[in-house]
Amino acid sequence: MVDLKRLRQEPEVFHRAIREKGVALDLEALLALDREVQELKKRLQEVQTERNQIAKRVPKAPPEEKEVLITQGKALGEEAKRLEEALREKEAQLEALLLQVPLPPWPGAPVGGEEANREIKRVGAPPEFSFPPLDHVALMEKNGWWEPRISRVSGSRSYALRGDLALYELALLRFAMDFMAKRGFLPMTLPSYAREKAFVGTGHFPAYRDQVWAIAETDLYLTGTAEVVLNALHSGEILPYEALPLRYAGYAPAFRSEAGSFGKDVRGLMRVHQFHKVEQYVLTEASLEASDRAFQELLQNAEEILGLLELPYRLVEVATGDMGPGKWRQVDIEVYLPSEGRYRETHSCSALLDWQARRANLRYRDPEGRVRYAYTLNNTALATPRILAMLLENHQLQDGRVRVPKALVPYMGKEVLEPCG
Repeated sequence: MVDLKRLRQEPEVFHRAIREKGVALDLEALLALDREVQELKKRLQEVQTERNQIAKRVPKAPPEEKEVLITQGKALGEEAKRLEEALREKEAQLEALLLQVPLPPWPGAPVGGEEANREIKRVGAPPEFSFPPLDHVALMEKNGWWEPRISRVSGSRSYALRGDLALYELALLRFAMDFMAKRGFLPMTLPSYAREKAFVGTGHFPAYRDQVWAIAETDLYLTGTAEVVLNALHSGEILPYEALPLRYAGYAPAFRSEAGSFGKDVRGLMRVHQFHKVEQYVLTEASLEASDRAFQELLQNAEEILGLLELPYRLVEVATGDMGPGKWRQVDIEVYLPSEGRYRETHSCSALLDWQARRANLRYRDPEGRVRYAYTLNNTALATPRILAMLLENHQLQDGRVRVPKALVPYMGKEVLEPCG
């Protein structure tokens, strides 16, 4: 959510943000509703003041005046009741519209949709094979590393790993948690569900509600990232300045409905309903300098993880129309997938300034004693099973087995993934 005072003072800034981010929102209607709310508040205050003045006069008024004053007081009370009801309704409408207002992006963001995304750099070269390489599905089938019957049990876009590949997935997640702990992030294991308020706090609601599964007969929803829970942990608190920045590495199984993705990546591990994710999350003081430092830290962590996994990748500056309404800046990391001859997203590093903090009521007391909204950032540390597709294809050997990167050998206890016996 944006600062309403700023929205009133700089409407042209938000008109541009709405246009550049492709948000379907009538800002003039929102501002007109805001003025209506202010007028209702003003009139309600006037009525309450007049009613209180009359109430003070009644005890001392002569009998002939007292009845008139009582009648006036009742009429003002009825008007106040009507005004309060109208105000509640209009404020709820205004709140719903304010939740849709996008954060203006940073000046360096490319303007446009996905086609305007700009490559920043590439690290590592795509592998060159001396043999016809297999895609990750063929590798799994050849080695007996996945269970094809699972779709009969759990439906489409499900996966079940077997043997060394199952252990490899667990090893990767523990590797990522260990890495983040060494970087000073507090490791946390978290629930995979949260109440609606937490999703509103991150901005997943209302914009991306169709991607989230509701748990029947409860007020809970399945999360697609630990960010949802982490962002809600300190809601309503006033944190001491000395506690900032807060750095969390949260692990949780994640769920997405993949609504609207039918026909895309239906084969293999690239787009499944349930996956596992270690998420980086930072809550810091409200300054661009602090946010930029945290952004670079989150980005560097992800790059170092991919370097240790010995994977070729590239960084992409995400354009305004592709970054989502709450983002100040977003840089995606994409890893090369040999079977497709292109890079595919594995990480998304985002700075959201105070957009989430205002929605989730995340505050701290600064050194001058003022209570301020914090800034939040997040980035993937590692998510499976998508990264497995890249690891299998980039590190495959001629006999169909797969080499384990040196950094993962201590977790696997072996240098090569072997077929299931």
